[in-house]
Amino acid sequence: MPHQMTQNERLDYLVEAFKADSGEYRYLRTPKDTEGKRRILRSLMNIRMPGEMDESVVEIQDDYLQERIRENGIVELSDIPAINDRNSSLSIWQGDITRLKVDAIVNAANSQMLGCFVPMHTCIDNCIHTFAGIQLRAECNRQMKRMRSRYGRDYEQPTAVPMLTDAYNLPAKKVVHVVGPIVQDRLTPELEQDLADCYSNTLDLCAENDLRSVAFCCISTGGNGLRLIRERWTG
Repeated sequence: MPHQMTQNERLDYLVEAFKADSGEYRYLRTPKDTEGKRRILRSLMNIRMPGEMDESVVEIQDDYLQERIRENGIVELSDIPAINDRNSSLSIWQGDITRLKVDAIVNAANSQMLGCFVPMHTCIDNCIHTFAGIQLRAECNRQMKRMRSRYGRDYEQPTAVPMLTDAYNLPAKKVVHVVGPIVQDRLTPELEQDLADCYSNTLDLCAENDLRSVAFCCISTGGNGLRLIRERWTG
């Protein structure tokens, strides 16, 4: 680039680059407003299949995402008070997990392990992949290809078996992707054990990789999971 690009210039460049990369949406009309452009860019990133992209585009994507995260505000571990117990290193924090500068954040993934392909979806899988950048989906795809070569082309990641990746543009060092149990009609002891295994297996993986600060999202709390929690809380 002939000069240091502004954030608006990066956004304009990336929208056109991802439109061209998509093929199908090459001629999509670009909104004039910044928020509209952000929505188009995120949507194009969400639907993009894993694969290589021109290094210059990826470099500008990285600069853009890192600046977006700085604008949102990076949260250090020291900013989060521990539970009021001198022997405790636990905290409960409500906020955007993509802002956390910790050793690892946990992603509630699906069994395909490629992130959420629904444009602008508000699930944590979508948010993490959006702000990490397209490299995260590419790495997940490489790991899943290795698993399919070992276990067959229909392989899907089992419940409670975590997968570790880099975090790319996120403030965290690593992302742990884990598939939570899906509750259909009723909560069973087996499903409760599966959920417990999600947490314990993730902690074991982090310990094996010397990841000392781990931020968990709420796993398996979408849809029916939230309904069942409400029923238990109000019943």
